[in-house]
Amino acid sequence: METEEIEAIEGLVERVAAIDVAKASGMVCMRLPHLAREGRRVQEVWNVAATTTAVLELGDRLLCQGVTRVVMEATGSYWKVFFFLLEARGLECWLVNAREVKNVPGRPKTDKLDAVWLAKLAERGMLRPSFVPPKPVRQLRDLTRTRTVLTEERSRHKQRVEKILEDAQVKLSTVATDIFGVSGRAMMEAMIAGERNPSVLAQMAKGRMAAKKDALALALTGQFEEHHAFLCRTLLDSIDHLTAQIDKLSERITRAIEELTAHDAGAAGHNRTAAGDRNRSSLVDRLDAIPGVGPTTAQILLAELGPDMSVFPTPDHLASWAKLCPRTIQSGTKTATGRTGKGNPWLKGVLGEAAMAASRTDTFLGARYRRIVKRRGHKKALVAVARTILVIVWHLINNPDTQYTDLGPDYHQRLIDPTRRTRDLVRQLAALGHQVTLTPAA
Repeated sequence: METEEIEAIEGLVERVAAIDVAKASGMVCMRLPHLAREGRRVQEVWNVAATTTAVLELGDRLLCQGVTRVVMEATGSYWKVFFFLLEARGLECWLVNAREVKNVPGRPKTDKLDAVWLAKLAERGMLRPSFVPPKPVRQLRDLTRTRTVLTEERSRHKQRVEKILEDAQVKLSTVATDIFGVSGRAMMEAMIAGERNPSVLAQMAKGRMAAKKDALALALTGQFEEHHAFLCRTLLDSIDHLTAQIDKLSERITRAIEELTAHDAGAAGHNRTAAGDRNRSSLVDRLDAIPGVGPTTAQILLAELGPDMSVFPTPDHLASWAKLCPRTIQSGTKTATGRTGKGNPWLKGVLGEAAMAASRTDTFLGARYRRIVKRRGHKKALVAVARTILVIVWHLINNPDTQYTDLGPDYHQRLIDPTRRTRDLVRQLAALGHQVTLTPAA
């Protein structure tokens, strides 16, 4: 039997408000102590329009009543008007996961009852807030996420161009690794302009492509017509436009990160050394040193996590929040592990790409992937490497003086006791029916 001392939760929050958020309005439930009868509560429920004026009036009313905490569900993006405006009014706002605050099954479900239930959970301290970064980090998130969306859209357009070339029996992608490189783009522009001679098109190859002119001439032999030229022109113009937008976003992201890290370093106090300031200003460069993590990935990681790791006390807290650790399921004498969960899709997506890239390297992360994939499979090995990358990121962001140093692909081999390893291998061979005689090497 285990005895654990815990805090009393009854009456943890005396003055609390909860909002059941909808698109055009929000149902507010405010619970306060009774003025005349000790131990009793007063509850008031009313509807508020989801407009700036109405929400600001709600904030003034809650402040007049002495409300110390406002809780709301994460419903789409409709919670933002309530959260941001009430937070600006000076109220402590909590955003909670709707999955964790469901009412008891079998009870009626209305907006009023949902707001009352949410308020009761909040006043008893039975909720945990979601991570909502400060405004500069939120703006940086908007920039990186928009760039990701535009990059994905540009990739779809490129795939459509390749599909049109295949429809015209032009097999350019079988010879050129990137048909949108200098050589491939010049050939497509020439075909759109009316050039149909494969030999002339093949002469446009540059660099390493120049050695493949014969193969290019065969691949460019097809039935490219004016119809295909019109479609390619439309898609190529869209690709160029998206590329220009992505470049603008990248420049703004770079400036935003510089301002964010500079502001964070200044807020940390004046005792930071000059070397620490330089390290903090080059946070993206330090993250870039991790195998599989490039500058773009480092920017996304910083945007999704922010430069302040005080929100996550330990790397395990961060891994749990990112849903990169299995859920424990225990019943009786049986203990199992469940799925990791969804988590932040923008963060998990970029960590998955970084883990995939790191798995192909001759580094500690690559060796870790190869050790795990043998017994656990490809997907679980990638999740394990992604979690390791996230732990490294936590340490680099949390300590501005930390630099990444790779442990090497033979790290685990160096930890093995040679004598014990030899004894185990001899025992295994003997079990297979072999007689082993060891001769020390010269």
